Amino acid sequence: MLSDIQIAQATPMRPIQEIAEKACIPEKYLEPYGRYKAKVDPALLKESDRKDGKLILVTAITPTPAGEGKTTTSIGLTDGLRVIGKNAVCALREPSLGPVFGIKGGAAGGGYAQVVPMEDINLHFTGDFHAITSANNLLAAMLDNHIQQGNALGIDPRKITWKRCLDMNDRQLRNIVDGLGGKPNGTPREDGFDITVASEIMAIFCLADGIRDLKERLSRIIVAYTYDDKPVTCGDLKAQGAMAALLKDALKPNLVQTLEGTPAFVHGGPFANIAHGCNSVSATRMALKCADYVVTEAGFGADLGAEKFLDIKCRLSGLRPNAVVVVATVRALKMHGGLPKQSLAEENLTALESGLPNLLRHVSNIRDVYHLPCVVAVNQFPTDTQAELDLIVRKCRELGVNTILSTVWADGGKGGAALAEEVVRLCEEDNGNFSFAYDLDGTLEERIETLVQRIYRGKGVSILPAAKKQIQTLTSLGFGNMPICVAKTQYSFSDDPALLGAPEDFTVTVRQVRVSAGAGFVVVLTGDIMTMPGLPRVPAAERIDVDDDGRISGLF
Repeated sequence: MLSDIQIAQATPMRPIQEIAEKACIPEKYLEPYGRYKAKVDPALLKESDRKDGKLILVTAITPTPAGEGKTTTSIGLTDGLRVIGKNAVCALREPSLGPVFGIKGGAAGGGYAQVVPMEDINLHFTGDFHAITSANNLLAAMLDNHIQQGNALGIDPRKITWKRCLDMNDRQLRNIVDGLGGKPNGTPREDGFDITVASEIMAIFCLADGIRDLKERLSRIIVAYTYDDKPVTCGDLKAQGAMAALLKDALKPNLVQTLEGTPAFVHGGPFANIAHGCNSVSATRMALKCADYVVTEAGFGADLGAEKFLDIKCRLSGLRPNAVVVVATVRALKMHGGLPKQSLAEENLTALESGLPNLLRHVSNIRDVYHLPCVVAVNQFPTDTQAELDLIVRKCRELGVNTILSTVWADGGKGGAALAEEVVRLCEEDNGNFSFAYDLDGTLEERIETLVQRIYRGKGVSILPAAKKQIQTLTSLGFGNMPICVAKTQYSFSDDPALLGAPEDFTVTVRQVRVSAGAGFVVVLTGDIMTMPGLPRVPAAERIDVDDDGRISGLF
């Protein structure tokens, strides 16, 4: 069996100009990066009078080590829409180098449903993440330099909240002491790194509407507090102009293609467990101008990525999906039912029925909380039995939701044609009753409680004393009416990764609350979630190599 990278390398790619023509992008807006990648000038958005297409959100059940195939399904569905004669493109996130070299893998799809050039997309691509890292670290350098040069703003070095970042999993950098070596080398202080995808710059990058909005958002970033507890912003340090200069080209959406030559925008990539988990608003808007149907995805399970897509991205941008696809696999649902990974190839209806409530809860949230039409896509494996598939179909039908079998990994667009037909039907039946999980009235505590009870289905929250004080401070500073971005484990509805399936009667512990003033939301950290991951015992990097001709191997 061929690996993902072997399939990608064996499939001829079309010149990017040809892909742009399919997406109705005039050549004057295209900025090629080699033969198969390009940036697209955002001026296209202002100058196009084309009606927006329909937006389809792909999300999934709570992830497991068995895998779900959300990105693969998104790509295969887009190709499937083309197979049934629809003008479709997809808008996806860029992969982070951290999981590429770690344990999760890349984000370019799999099998015969991939975006290419796969190696470029999973590695440096067009340099967007490097630009974000540089902008983040420029702000950190200017902050420390301000203190070194006399500290006119009265910044308390013990109250610096801005961290440097790196697009790599590196636990050694979580907690460090820097500024050592005497007065010429800075002020000694405790510090640490975040991974680039957790940086507020990434969140701002994905929500900004052009250069002017980007600079305004950057200027609002709170980097520290003074000795008398007043916030210090990026604007106070006069850093936003230089940061925007670093981000100017990165802000332009990237255009690539699927294995079947379907246009694909791949741009931005905040994690969904520690950030808001969606590709850039600008890429989504551009895709909607280029096709009648746009497929996009949100990170991890629907309680994380889809919730943040709907409650943050849609709220702040005015976008809304016309239909939602919830991806599941028989294997993953059996894991939620307590079956160990080594036994997943065996038929086990008992384990499947025990794990199905996870899928049904996600589906119920989409239908009954957000009031969006949805379909369940079962990413089919050869070991799935007919009895197992029938059980999923029956249980979903009881909720009034159709289940479609997807074979896009093996069959590409043909394997997604049936799913495409159902998605088109749902888009036509969309009644426009979309609503958010919570409104912005009331307090931050009430907003957190509402989300835990309505989406996670827990009984409530426990807010630690330090977090309560932070909420009080942020409210007094005028940030109490913002949406919330909950950072929690992706492996459970709760904040405990061991609670699989559809747990109930649990309490979510809030240990820290901080504001992303530039992005426009309040980050709520729960459980043991960390903003700088570490590498696993056997990193994927050990299998990756390149030969004398520059051909990469081992990349999935």
